[in-house]
Amino acid sequence: MTGQDALQSATLDEPIGDTILRDVKTIGHKMRHVLLPKKEDGNMLADWDLWGPLILCLIYAVCECQIATPDQRETLFAAAFFVIWVGAIVVTVNSVLLGAKVSFFQTVCLLGYCIAPLAASAFLGLFWNNIIYRGLLNTLAFIWSTNASVGFFTGIVTEERKYLAVYPVFLFYLILAFGL
Repeated sequence: MTGQDALQSATLDEPIGDTILRDVKTIGHKMRHVLLPKKEDGNMLADWDLWGPLILCLIYAVCECQIATPDQRETLFAAAFFVIWVGAIVVTVNSVLLGAKVSFFQTVCLLGYCIAPLAASAFLGLFWNNIIYRGLLNTLAFIWSTNASVGFFTGIVTEERKYLAVYPVFLFYLILAFGL
């Protein structure tokens, strides 16, 4: 019996509350790596999941659509959701084509978790819809998200291709911070 088989048999019979608690702890652990990024920590990429990115995407999309007029909310929600997932896929395909040493889902997971500062900015923007306040929040969130993800991206591609991998990440977070 391999280690993976032992893990599956151990979690197959566990109560659903334990499963949810384990997943919440995993999401919290990964969020800590995004909020306090370390350049040399590749452990986060080894165990990918899409629950955290999905939750962050929903928080971001719901908060962004709340400041729109009622007739534009559905469109803005769909646009935010679409831009996050398709943008993450495009950035992932770019890094894989550049020779990144990670799987497709690992990169999508990383990009999804790194929108946490942007989701927080969108949430805080609900309390005061001032253009200067939102601009400052979005600028700070953009820098934080980019810094957190660039720290991971620099280690997965060769040195000479580092900027080719990081530039689409920069554009991805720039669009999320100021384009929607």
